[in-house]
Amino acid sequence: MKPGSVVIAAALAQRPGAGGHTWFALQYLLGFRALGWEVTLVDRLDAEMPRDGLGCLAEAMERFGLADDWSVLLPEGESAGLSRSEVERRLSSSDLLLNAMGYLDDEELLALPPLRVFLDVDPGFGQMWRQLGLADPFAGHDRFVSVGLNLGSPGCGVPDCGLDWIATLPPVALEHWPLAGGGTAFTSVATWRGPYGPVEYEGRTYGLRVHEFRRFLPLPELVPADFELALAIDPGDDADRERLTLSGWKLLNPVAVAADPDAYRRFIQGSAAELTVAKGMYVETESGWFSDRSACYLASGKPVVAQETGFGAHLPTGDGLLSFSTLKEAVEAVERVRGDRGRHARAAREIAEEYLGAERVLSRLVEEIGAVRAHG
Repeated sequence: MKPGSVVIAAALAQRPGAGGHTWFALQYLLGFRALGWEVTLVDRLDAEMPRDGLGCLAEAMERFGLADDWSVLLPEGESAGLSRSEVERRLSSSDLLLNAMGYLDDEELLALPPLRVFLDVDPGFGQMWRQLGLADPFAGHDRFVSVGLNLGSPGCGVPDCGLDWIATLPPVALEHWPLAGGGTAFTSVATWRGPYGPVEYEGRTYGLRVHEFRRFLPLPELVPADFELALAIDPGDDADRERLTLSGWKLLNPVAVAADPDAYRRFIQGSAAELTVAKGMYVETESGWFSDRSACYLASGKPVVAQETGFGAHLPTGDGLLSFSTLKEAVEAVERVRGDRGRHARAAREIAEEYLGAERVLSRLVEEIGAVRAHG
């Protein structure tokens, strides 16, 4: 595959203090750059959005050698980083725009790239919104990519909306996530509810992480291991916070332990393993969603114990990556990791190298999209 030029649009500046959210975009930027591609990040802030995230984004881009390759579009034609005119130039000369959740919605800018690719990282929500007539995030795009690995497959409850979906695993820039030893706790970084509410669709209600997690509250009481969650939880959920704490979960402030990309990486690499519960939407639809955060754990040689969403049809499970659907299965998986951490750590890194390395994932994705054009 010959190198090209890609513009990646994502919402980062509105999420200061969320190092994992920044890493989501960095995996694509660093992965494409490692393949020899020219990369640009485009973000936007509307008038009602605070601007305190601009400094964090600028620092992160400079930290990873991307100081000249980002822009946050502001109201009235202003921008931070690259100017709007330079963004226009880069979009016009690119091979594709990779638009995470359709966040870049400026019609003038969307008309410039030769190929507009919608990157779906929350499978189920956008598709059901469209079918219900609430919103159409896919409008104006030419290709449709999802981390819902089962979209369009029999048994998947996510409507395909009549679109041809290309499945992709989350990429991880392996050179930036080396093997790391040590750690004693099963950890994760998560939001309790997230930005979207439950969705009612065809007689069913598809829920959030909070609704799934309540099923697994007793886990720390059933297995002698430490469990730590860097959890963004609203004060209105104090009752859930108390139940978590009483059940043995140690709750950490994600802004304190994972605010920027380096802190987020230190937190993950200081863990023994990950224990992660998925959003109800992903579980109930069997979408095949797999977390970009879990990819970072695996690359670091940290075993992942993850709630099954259907990803087991696409990734090897049993060693390094262990899936569960019930509380009993979660207990058994944690005990297996504790029984032979070395074997599971080695298997975790092997899975990352074979399936999730950014250069491998993005090369395959570009080929399936059919994205590279000849540049004169």
